[in-house]
Amino acid sequence: MKIGVIKESDQGEARVALVPDTVARLVKAGFEVIVENGAGISANFADSAYSAVGAALSENSEYIYETADIILKVVPPSDSEIDRLKGGGILIGFLDPLRQPRRIAKLADRGITALSMELIPRSSRAQSMDALSSQANLAGYKAVLLAAVQLPKMFPMMTTAAGTIAPAKVLVLGAGVAGLQACATARRLGAVVEAFDIRPQVKEEVQSVGAKFIEMPLEEDTVADNGYAKEVSLSTQERICQALAEPIKRADVVITTAQVPGKQAPLLVTKEMIATMKAGSVIVDLAAEQGGNCAYTQPGREIIENGVKIVGAVNLPATVATNASQMYAKNLQMLLQLLVSKEGSLNLDFADDIIDSACVTHAGEIRNQRIKSALSEQLSAF
Repeated sequence: MKIGVIKESDQGEARVALVPDTVARLVKAGFEVIVENGAGISANFADSAYSAVGAALSENSEYIYETADIILKVVPPSDSEIDRLKGGGILIGFLDPLRQPRRIAKLADRGITALSMELIPRSSRAQSMDALSSQANLAGYKAVLLAAVQLPKMFPMMTTAAGTIAPAKVLVLGAGVAGLQACATARRLGAVVEAFDIRPQVKEEVQSVGAKFIEMPLEEDTVADNGYAKEVSLSTQERICQALAEPIKRADVVITTAQVPGKQAPLLVTKEMIATMKAGSVIVDLAAEQGGNCAYTQPGREIIENGVKIVGAVNLPATVATNASQMYAKNLQMLLQLLVSKEGSLNLDFADDIIDSACVTHAGEIRNQRIKSALSEQLSAF
C-alpha cells in the first residue's frame, strides 16, 4: 500500500505528517512512501533524510495525489486539495470536522474514506494514536514560555544582595493535557501555580505536577462520556466566573485552555476581571481559535487592555515543529498499523471502536451523527 505525504500549504504550518524515522518503520512494515520535495524542511527534516530510509521523493504533488492509496496531512485540506484527492482513496489528518462539516460533506461526495485524528477515542488502547493529546502537550509547554517572555517579572523566587524577589503567580484554567503541561512547565520555571477545572477528578493530576487545585462544587454533571469537559449551563458558568474572580486578580499570568469539542470556548476571563488585574500581567489564551476563554482575545494577535497583555495563541505546536512532527508521525504510524493488515490490505473494521470513532466518511456517506447535525445547523443558517 502506497502512502503519500504532501507539503503543508497553510500559512505558518511548519509540521510534516511523517518524519524519516517513522518512514523507515513503515517501509520496513511493507508500505511504500512518497514524500513531496521540501515537505519536511520547515520541521528540519531534509529530503535526503527521507530518501536515505527508503522513501521516494517527488517534485510533483499531483503525482502523489494520483498514485497514493493513503494521503497523510497535518491540517485540514483546502477545497482545492480535496478536489485533487483520488476518488475512493484514504485521507488521514486533523480535519476539524465539527467546526467544518461542509468540508467533511465534500470528502463524502468525492468518495474519500477520511479519518479525523481529533476523533481518536480517549482510551488506554488508543493512547499511542491520540494526536490531540500529543500536540496539546506541546501547546501547554510553549504557552508558559510565551508568558515568561512577555511578563516583566521573573518566574522563580530569587534571593539576592538587593533583596528577595517573590515568585510569579500562575493560574491555569483547564486541566486537560495542555493545562497539566502548562502547570508542570510553570512549576519547573519556579512559579507558584494554581489550576482550575470543572472536572473534580483531575484534582490529583493537578497536585501531582506541583500545582494547587482550586475546588468548586458544581451541581451538574460536567464530564462527557469521552472524558472531556461538557458544556455547562449559563448559571454554572456564572458561578465559575465568580469563583475565579479572586484567583485571576492575584495572578501574574493566566493561561486558559478550556475548550468543548465542536462548541464555542467558554468565557472564563471577563472584561471586569481584567480590569482588576495588575498592570503588566499576561494572559495566554489557548482557546483563541474557538472563540477564546478571555473577553478580549483575538486569534493570532496580542492585545493590551488595562495594562494586561492578552495573547491569542494560535497553532503553538507548529512553533516546535521538529518535536511536534515526531510525535504526530508516531500517532499516525500506530493508526496505520491498525488500519492495514500484515498482508497490505485495508482493514476498515468498524467493530473496532478506534476505527469507528475516527472514520468520518466512507462509501460516499458521513458516518458521524454529530457531524451530520453540525452540517444541518450550518445549512439552515443560510
